[in-house]
This record gives sequence, structure tokens and C-alpha cells, in this order.
Amino acid sequence: MEHFEAIIIGGGSAGLAASVALARSRRSVLVIDEGHPRNEPAEHAHNVLGQEGISPLKLLERGRAEAQNYGARITSGTVDSLSGSLDEGFMVHAGNQVFSAERIVLATGLKDELPRIPGLQQAWGTSAIHCAYCHGWEVRDQEILVLGCGPMSAHQAMMFQQLSSKITFINHAPSELSEEGVALLVDLGIPVVNHAIQDLEFDQSGQLKAAKLDNGERLQAQSLIVASRMNANADLYLSLGGELSEHPLGTFIKANETCATEVPGVYAVGNASNLGAMVMAAAASGTLAGAAINADLLNSKLVKP
Repeated sequence: MEHFEAIIIGGGSAGLAASVALARSRRSVLVIDEGHPRNEPAEHAHNVLGQEGISPLKLLERGRAEAQNYGARITSGTVDSLSGSLDEGFMVHAGNQVFSAERIVLATGLKDELPRIPGLQQAWGTSAIHCAYCHGWEVRDQEILVLGCGPMSAHQAMMFQQLSSKITFINHAPSELSEEGVALLVDLGIPVVNHAIQDLEFDQSGQLKAAKLDNGERLQAQSLIVASRMNANADLYLSLGGELSEHPLGTFIKANETCATEVPGVYAVGNASNLGAMVMAAAASGTLAGAAINADLLNSKLVKP
């Protein structure tokens, strides 16, 4: 059984940044990655300083090379179970392999739960988007529909109205639209359609072209704005006795300013602990966690008086 000072579960921007920080401190590091990042469907990553518009997969390829250059080990696979404690050490089971570690970094990301609309999953990350900062410039001046399906949908409409004057709010789930949301849409002059979307239509290239409503009406659109419910991938954390924290938009692993969770020896980074973290914010949390773990390991070796 191989032993590592730190095992990082998840090889996205956060996990790789943590591995670089640790490996540069000459720590033994293992990254176990399933290979399916949340932004995989997107063609470009934005707000990445010095790498604006880079392919998300190309960015991770470069990150893996950097981590390996400093001695981090990266392996493909799924972690089946995680057990142990800070005092006893942690055991990580991945397929037919078992590893031990002194510290654990959960860079497991989150899962987007989408409304059950035919075609929505197909369009997610391309024609169906959620973040004005991640995709807004690319859909500027388009015909945009905002799907009213969550507590932040009216706010999304406000955000995207700055990018296009052709915004329509679809009151898909009326119970989610508060009085404040109604007032906001009125103040903004955004038209509201009080029908649910029944289906989405695409052209031959896969680009969204229209949304079909439950009354049979078709609304032309090039983009659909959707507020997903975001839940951290946290089964491993729960198996250690951790508990999830609630957010209006989903659930997350609570972590402090050093990314340490309430389970001693376990750190959470990226979208697992911050539902709104974009690529650079996720990477920054990974670097912070790596530095904190290195300091923690140094302190743990000091002889206590």
C-alpha cells in the first residue's frame, strides 16, 4: 500500500492547484481524477488571467503537466471509499488500489440539477448557460430567454439585460418567483411569459433556435439562461461523518479561510465548498489549501514540550 502525505480527490483547477502548491514544497502528493470536469461541455474558459478563452480541457492538460513536473502523481480513477481520521491516518480505496494519506483534499466539484425539459441537458454549457461572467460576452445582443426556475432567476434576468436588450423571462415555475422578483422584472421592463417550457428545438449544428411552451407557442431564442440547483459531490465527506451546509442554490461543504473542513485533516476546495467559484477562484482555493496543509504538516512534526 502506497502512502502519500496528501491525497487530492478531483483533478480540476482546484485540485491541480493544490497539488502544485504541495509538490513545490516537496510533499508526496497523489491526485485521483475521474476525468469529467464540470465545464467539460464548454468550448472556452473565461476570466482566466493570461489564458482568456482557453479550452477548459487544454487548461487542465497544462495544469497536469505542471503538477507532474514538480513530482505530483496523477492517476485516473474513481474513489470508491474514504475512511480514517487525522489521528489514525486516512485510507483511500480506488478500484483495486488502496492508498494511505495524512491529509485529504476534496476537490470533487458539484452536480448541476436541471429542470426536466427535453433537450436541456444537451444544451447545457453551450446554448443553455447560467453565469453572466462565464458566458455573458459570448451571448451579447442575442435573443435570450431566462428560465424562471429558482430564487435567483429574476436576478439572472437583470444580469443578462446588461448584455442584451432582447430578454424574455419565462415564468416556468411560478412558485419560485417572489414578489420582489416580480417588482424587479417590472422595474427593468423585462417581459414575462406565464407559461412553462415544454421542449427545446435546435438547428443542425446543435444551436438552440426556439423554445416550445406548454400552450403550443414557439419563442425564438439563441440562448437559454437556467439557474441549476448546485449540490456538492460530497458522499466521501459524509462517509467521514461530515455534514453539508445549505445554500439557497444548493448544498456545499463548509470550510474555513484555509479551506479546512469540520472534519480534522480534510480540506475542501473549488465548487465543493464554494458553489459560485469560477476557474480562477477555484484554483486560488486549491493553492491556499496546499499552503495550509504544508504548514499543518510542518507543525505536526514539531516536538511538543
